[in-house]
Amino acid sequence: MLRIHFTAEDLARTRVAATIGAAAETMYSLRLLRDCAARALPFHPWRAVVRGRLGARARPFTSLLALDGPDIDLTVLMGDTPSVEEGIDNLLRASPALLRTEFEHIDFHPSQLSWARNLAAGDLDARRDFAAGLTACNEALVAPYWNSARSHLEGVRATFARTLLDGGIERLLESMCVPLVRWRAPVLEVRYHRHLDVHLGGRGLVIAPTVFLWRDPALLWDSRDVTAAPTLAIPTLGDAAAAAALWGAARAADQSLGALLGRTRAAALKAATEGCSTTELARRLNVSIAAASEHATVLRNAHLITTSRRGKSVVHTVTPLGAELLGGPLTEHG
Repeated sequence: MLRIHFTAEDLARTRVAATIGAAAETMYSLRLLRDCAARALPFHPWRAVVRGRLGARARPFTSLLALDGPDIDLTVLMGDTPSVEEGIDNLLRASPALLRTEFEHIDFHPSQLSWARNLAAGDLDARRDFAAGLTACNEALVAPYWNSARSHLEGVRATFARTLLDGGIERLLESMCVPLVRWRAPVLEVRYHRHLDVHLGGRGLVIAPTVFLWRDPALLWDSRDVTAAPTLAIPTLGDAAAAAALWGAARAADQSLGALLGRTRAAALKAATEGCSTTELARRLNVSIAAASEHATVLRNAHLITTSRRGKSVVHTVTPLGAELLGGPLTEHG
């Protein structure tokens, strides 16, 4: 049982976030993929599609996540941005002390010890290997569903917001994620994997809906920053019907967009929702840089993406028209 203790100041500072971030959702998707299928009925259609997609490129990331081991807090390491690329930028800038705090408790496989020690020490090449593995995992498990997932999360957030406006913060805490979460003023009781009392001490709480977190909520916080509000991640796919609607919407959108633009060009438009260079676009599409540039030109001429120069490279981002065509909200880049 997790017991979160509130003061009046904490209630005033509690807010609802849009997401825990693409990186953290990717970690939970990997854990879900490895979990027992019988205990995750809402995710059966998703598992049936993505099982077997992970290859050697994902290994630097997958090797760090033991099935029964503790999680890495990627919200602390990479932020709650909906863009994997922005999260990787945060990871590359993270202090060695923060990396050491997050990775020192992981029980590494003997074959990974040397690389893992370098990662925990903040080695830049090891960080890039980790980032490449996470990107590969995200592309296989999360990215194909991310637009529909973000629409779903925005809907949950809007419901939370209406409850907050109609009944206040305590009404939100009373009705949120029952029966996993119970409000017994001034304490929020949460079903949790261990007994833990957290006193917010005026920092407030961030409530964040999630897609790939299954069963129990999770508490995310930076143990090195005593002023930052912790995040309570709330699972939102509790039944098969809601999940089927999400997976079905993602599949239908993919098929319709592919029929309109062609599969490769549709994938290029999706990549632009998070902002990417021509080189990154070529890697994602598995085409030459010249072919990626041609796809980008066609999309730009159709006013679906815009291209701007950033340093020595160009960055392609989706336009409002392109986002509308995708059927989902704009990312932070967009």
